[in-house]
Amino acid sequence: MTELAIFVGGLLGLMMIGLPVVVAIGVTSFIALAVTGAGGLPVELLSLRMVQTLNNFTLLAIPLFILAANIMNLGSTTTRIFDFATALVGFTRGGLGHANVVASSIFATMSGTAVADAAGLGSIEIKAMKERGYALDYTTGITATSSVVGPILPPSIALVVYGWLANVSIGGLFMAGLLPGILMAALLMGMTVFLGATGRVKMPEPTPFDGGEVLRTGQRAMLPLLMPAIIVGGIWGGFFTPTEAGAIASLYAIVLGGVIYRDLTLKSLYDAFRRTLMFSAVILLIIAVSSFYGWILVRMGIPQALAGQVASLDMPTFALLICFALFFLLIGCFMSVIESILIFTPIVVPAALTAGLDPIHFGIVMVITLSIGVITPPFGTVLFMMVSITKLRYGQVVKAVLPFLIPVILAILLLIAIPGLATWLPEVMGY
Repeated sequence: MTELAIFVGGLLGLMMIGLPVVVAIGVTSFIALAVTGAGGLPVELLSLRMVQTLNNFTLLAIPLFILAANIMNLGSTTTRIFDFATALVGFTRGGLGHANVVASSIFATMSGTAVADAAGLGSIEIKAMKERGYALDYTTGITATSSVVGPILPPSIALVVYGWLANVSIGGLFMAGLLPGILMAALLMGMTVFLGATGRVKMPEPTPFDGGEVLRTGQRAMLPLLMPAIIVGGIWGGFFTPTEAGAIASLYAIVLGGVIYRDLTLKSLYDAFRRTLMFSAVILLIIAVSSFYGWILVRMGIPQALAGQVASLDMPTFALLICFALFFLLIGCFMSVIESILIFTPIVVPAALTAGLDPIHFGIVMVITLSIGVITPPFGTVLFMMVSITKLRYGQVVKAVLPFLIPVILAILLLIAIPGLATWLPEVMGY
C-alpha cells in the first residue's frame, strides 16, 4: 500500500506545512504520478479532467443553495424564524436553549451548511439568551453545537458532494438525513433539560405559554417556513431535481426579501451574489482538482486494493462503522467537511460497499462525523466564529462546547447501531 501512503501521507504533510488544500491536492497527484512511473501522461489531461468534472448539472446545486442561504441571512428571515421558535418552545425551562436548537434546525433546511447557520443565527441567538440571563458559556456551547445539524438536514451541500462522488441518489440522501438530524436536535434539547434539572447550568424562570404569540410569530415566519417544505416536497414528489430545488430556493429567497418583506436592497443582493461567487469558486476549484486526484487513485487501483483488505477483515458491521467513524472524527479536526469528502470518498466508499455497508447509511455516518470538526479544535470554523461573536477566548469557547459533544456522539452511535434511522425513509419514498 505504498501508493496509499503517498496519497494520504503526502497530502496531509503538505497541508501541515501550510500549503492551501487545492495546491496540496494537485502537488500530491503529480508526486504520485512521478513515483509510480506514470509521469508520461500528458499535462493537458489535468485540465481536461477538471473541466469535464465541473461540466456537471448536479454540482450546480452547490452555488445555488449557497446563494439562497446568503440571501436569507441578509433580511429579516433569521429573526422571524428565531422569534417563532422562541414562542413555540420558550415557555419551558431552558426555553431559549430549546428555541436555539429549533431555529437552527429550521434554518438548516434552508442553508445546508453549519457555517451559514452559525453566521445567520448565531449573533441573534446569543444576544437574546444573554438578555434573558443565560450563562454565556452555556449560550455559546448550545449555539455552536446546534449548527452541526446544518450539514445533515436537506439541502445539505456535503450530501450533494458525497452523492455525486459515490454515485448515490442525492434525493435519497436528503431523505436519509431527516431522521438523524431530528434525532440530534432532540438529543441536544435533552442535554439542556439535563443541565437545568441537575443544576449544572442556572436556567432563568420560563415565561408563560402564549398561544397568541405563537400564532403571531408563526404568521410572520410562515413564508420562510414554506421553503423547506418546497425543497423536500418538490424533490420527493418528483417535481424537480435537487439542482432545480436550489434554483427555486434562490428565487424564492429573492422574492421573499425583495418583493414581499422589502428588506433586501440591490446593494445587499449584490453582496450576496459576490459572497456566493467567492465561496463557490473555492469549493468548485477544490472539487475540480480533487477529481484528478480521485482519477489517479482509481487508475492505480488503490480503492480496489483497500476494498480487498477490508473484505478480508473478520469484523462485525457495527465495529467496522465505529472504526470508520473514529477515522472521520480525527480527519474532521484538521480538514473541512467538503475537503474531507472530496479526498476520502473515492478511497473509503468502495471498501465500505465491499464490506456490505449501505452507501446511503454510510454516507450519513460519514457526513455527521466529519461535521463535528466545525466545533472541535484546532481548526473548527464555528469555534472561531463564536470567539468573534461572544468575545470569549478560544479556550473558553472550546470548554463551553465540550458538554454538548455528548449528545452529538450519542446520535452517531445510535445511527450506527440502528441503520434504519437513515435507510427507512429513503426506502419508503422509493429511493
